[in-house]
Amino acid sequence: MNETKPVDTGPWAPFRHRAFAFLWVATVISNIGTWMHDVGAGWLMTELSPSPLVVSLVQAATTLPVFLFAIFAGALADLMDRRKLLISINLVMAGLAAALSAMVYLQLVTPSILILFTFLMGTCAALMAPAWQAIVPGLVDKPRLGAAIALNSMGINVSRAIGPALAGFLIVSAGLVSPFALNALSFLGILGVLFFWNPQENVQTMPRERMAGAMRAGLRYVFNSPPVIATLIRAVAFFLFASAYWAMLPLIARNMLDGGAQLYGILLASVGTGAVAGAIVLPKIKSRLGPDKTVMAGTIGTALVMLSFALVQHPVVAVMASFIAGASWIAVLSSLNVSTQTALPDWVRARGLSVFLTLFFGSMSIGSVAWGWLAEQFSIETALLTAGVGAIILMIATMRIRLNQGADIDLSPSMHWPEPILSESAEQDRGPVMIRISYRINSKDHETFQQLMTEMRKARQRHGAYHWGLHQDSADHDLFVETWSEGSWIEHLRHHKRVSGADRDIQEKVNRLHLGETHPKVDHLIAVK
Repeated sequence: MNETKPVDTGPWAPFRHRAFAFLWVATVISNIGTWMHDVGAGWLMTELSPSPLVVSLVQAATTLPVFLFAIFAGALADLMDRRKLLISINLVMAGLAAALSAMVYLQLVTPSILILFTFLMGTCAALMAPAWQAIVPGLVDKPRLGAAIALNSMGINVSRAIGPALAGFLIVSAGLVSPFALNALSFLGILGVLFFWNPQENVQTMPRERMAGAMRAGLRYVFNSPPVIATLIRAVAFFLFASAYWAMLPLIARNMLDGGAQLYGILLASVGTGAVAGAIVLPKIKSRLGPDKTVMAGTIGTALVMLSFALVQHPVVAVMASFIAGASWIAVLSSLNVSTQTALPDWVRARGLSVFLTLFFGSMSIGSVAWGWLAEQFSIETALLTAGVGAIILMIATMRIRLNQGADIDLSPSMHWPEPILSESAEQDRGPVMIRISYRINSKDHETFQQLMTEMRKARQRHGAYHWGLHQDSADHDLFVETWSEGSWIEHLRHHKRVSGADRDIQEKVNRLHLGETHPKVDHLIAVK
């Protein structure tokens, strides 16, 4: 008798998949280049302009594009060939990095030019982010998916630990142009892997969604999902204040600690090392504290870091505080990311994550500008102290909003809706479509029924319903009619494919209250041309 060997799901198991292994290595190298660019840009700006507000604009120019373009990028990742999308954007980024390094070498860079190039490269990164997250399930088999996501997070923090320290060393030893030039070269590896990668194409059983419709569908789902909304509130409450030390770090190194580019690189490397260490111990911490207390602990750690930067201005203390900042950052970011992931079904995952990224980077951008302005009006110490105290206050204000509310919800497609019966084939773009369902409910169950229908309304709206209503017959008070509209026949057919196990559970509870031997009567009404 042949026994099936158990699948290796250890932390390094995804490296058994060659495509994942090569992309992981190439991505780490590229991210090292990106961090070298960020250090070089931050330090160059301190030489071009000593203004805290102008220096903080570099951080804002890095994060603002994600706020502006993430929703579009999420829909793009679901609609386009992701491999071609990633190749195209990486080619553009390599060209931008090469042009900026040439301008730095020729000493043609001004504050405005540096902010412009940083914004353009940030825009490219924003357009890529959802696609990178979406390709991971296609690189490894399902049992190793969790380990693959963990390795990707580890890779980001490994590059965060190496890139800044290497950039600081190179700026001192080889000149300010070196991190920019090496960043341009770092794209060659990832482009080579993407050119030779041959992913399996997904078979489309329905026409692709149009861009505007796909974006609307993603936004509709997110803002009708209480678990996602809860996570987004907690994210904004943290990132608005945590952005302070990211925006101020070049000035902390130069002005408060009287250090150079090498110290700035060491501080960033310490943040990355702390994040790697935090990622290693995080599973044990989360198993003991749970996601909510883990985020609270990370927020308190971040607040203490900012207070220590402001009150104890010593390089050794700053390096230790940066280590704690990295560990706290990964604890909060990982917990928020998992909470978002578990609240999203596969069909809208990239678009849902793009909303999370929008608020994440939007909060970082707004915070960077606000803390830079406050530092310029008063002092860097004042900005850091205010941010630290504010982080604690907002943490207390939002602590009752729970994370991971979607962890136990079945969001997989249930496929329990039968195909609608048509007297003749309907054109797929014909619409709008009105759906009408008739229920007969015993008078003693009216209150329970209406409570369930409140949940049902949210479920319908997540999948594109509008003008939802519940009506009671004026002559027969036990007869209720639910109605809603959807944009077109094809959108309603997509609803059939996407309805989830959680939606089925609500529907079954409602159907058990329905009087009669058959299920509630369903009518599909298509607008006359």
